[in-house]
Amino acid sequence: MATSLPHFESPAISGLNATSLPVEMPFERLRDSYGRAITDLRLSVTDRCNYRCIYCRTGTDGAQYTDLPIADYAHMLRVFVSLGIEKIRLTGGEPLLREGLLDLIREAADLRPAFAPDTKLDIALTTNGHLLAGLAKPLREAGLQRITVSMDAVDAETFTSITRVPGSFQRVRDGIRAAQDAGLGPVKVNCVLMRGFNDSQIEAFAEFSRTEGVIVRFIEFMPLEEHSEAPGHRAWAPETVVRMDEIVERLNAVRTLVELPPNHISETARRFTFDDGIGEIGIIAPVSRPFCGHCSRIRLTSDGKIRTCLFSQTDHDFAGLMSHGTCDDDLRIWIRRIIQRKEARHHIGEPGFLKPSRSMVHIGG
Repeated sequence: MATSLPHFESPAISGLNATSLPVEMPFERLRDSYGRAITDLRLSVTDRCNYRCIYCRTGTDGAQYTDLPIADYAHMLRVFVSLGIEKIRLTGGEPLLREGLLDLIREAADLRPAFAPDTKLDIALTTNGHLLAGLAKPLREAGLQRITVSMDAVDAETFTSITRVPGSFQRVRDGIRAAQDAGLGPVKVNCVLMRGFNDSQIEAFAEFSRTEGVIVRFIEFMPLEEHSEAPGHRAWAPETVVRMDEIVERLNAVRTLVELPPNHISETARRFTFDDGIGEIGIIAPVSRPFCGHCSRIRLTSDGKIRTCLFSQTDHDFAGLMSHGTCDDDLRIWIRRIIQRKEARHHIGEPGFLKPSRSMVHIGG
């Protein structure tokens, strides 16, 4: 039987027991204290990964956080959708490793946005692509609409040196083509640029976008890696960041860029095509061009913790409340309180900046 919020405290939910919660406000869209509507949920379904990319995993440590039952993720999705979530991105780790993923996508596909019930949820997934060739069609049939593949080089040797998995490049390329064939296009390809390591790939990625019909998105390297002294590991430093202005300059030397309008106000990427209209490039520049002012995102980790920002210092234990039988109405009240604490912005490069309490791979992309 469902109960009201339990009277217990943890670092994540201290002060949010039943006696401190206000009466539920009238039904309205989820917003933070800065007036930003929260419409996008990133949900990590596993902390496991079959790659050990040098800027992400240390190469020695595996999963550090537990996975929840698929039914728990589905329950969390229903609560969030009832509060106005319209876009869901499934992440990891590597989400294609997760048993029951197709069932979760089917459940999500049956949900309807609370404030647009005549439309479908936007359901997307980010993957390293290694297992995608065999799963692209089932993913599409389950209800997945869009897919993003993390791919940090178009040169096989460089790609293998990043992933530390032999033969990985061809597996990912096959996965991209299978996703296109399954109707999951246009596929987005994300490349995290690191100076002195894969920044030589910029021009090759431009050609890849034009010939393969994918949207290539370059991402400035952020201080989200696991700490490691392992050889070859790329630790973040300001000089390792290949910034947006440099990327634009180099792409213009290939062929004249033409900027495209954003698809929506909270879009993270600045969009470009070339002067002949062939290919699309996005640049996500959180270091040199922060986009926090229009942030619409909230995150759930694989162990059921809410994070209000990639760079949060605190987790909020959604799974812990659910395990105590908290009813959905009280969960919604609690979530509204958490969202009110959402940070105004990150502070990368500023004095006193602290890395987040988890690395990127343990948060979910």
